[in-house]
Amino acid sequence: MTEDDVNTPDGRTADTGEELREHGVRTALLDLLAEVGTVTATEAASRLGYSSGLCSFHLRQLARHGYIEEAPRHGGRARPWRLRRHTLAADAPTAEEQFGNLARGLEDESWQRWLTQRDEASAEWRHDEAFSAVAYLTPEEMSRVADVIRRALAPYQDREQRPLARPDGARPVALITRLFPLLPHAADGVDQD
Repeated sequence: MTEDDVNTPDGRTADTGEELREHGVRTALLDLLAEVGTVTATEAASRLGYSSGLCSFHLRQLARHGYIEEAPRHGGRARPWRLRRHTLAADAPTAEEQFGNLARGLEDESWQRWLTQRDEASAEWRHDEAFSAVAYLTPEEMSRVADVIRRALAPYQDREQRPLARPDGARPVALITRLFPLLPHAADGVDQD
């Protein structure tokens, strides 16, 4: 693989002339990258139960097709990967919006996989916690609620990078919070502002 393979322009593959077909290992790698941010082939193999060679191959394929890119290295030979940060035209969605859309899609996919496979989990893990609420908030209040949730989760964030900090029996759990305004339907004729 060359530097050109990793750094191809957005929206095209690296001279492969073909689409990247869906594959279980690649899907799992994208899910993992969306969850943890950066990962090496060895870390991915440990978390997903595949060989590091297989993970390395599929990470390179994802990079070759423009889905991921190498993350900055912090010394050593480790080769970390992350979801690709796209540079887009002014009228296209921002990189942050594109990443958000990708992350939400992966979250939805992970949720659907959980629903179809939860009977395979051990008895103590065969449940999930879900809640929803509607609250009337200002944009500033919505930001404050998000900050409170982030602070509540902060004590658990270092466990990703520090396995010894994980208590016995701890497993990765998807923590998904979406705060968004409920806009009226166009047929309601209500002004949105």
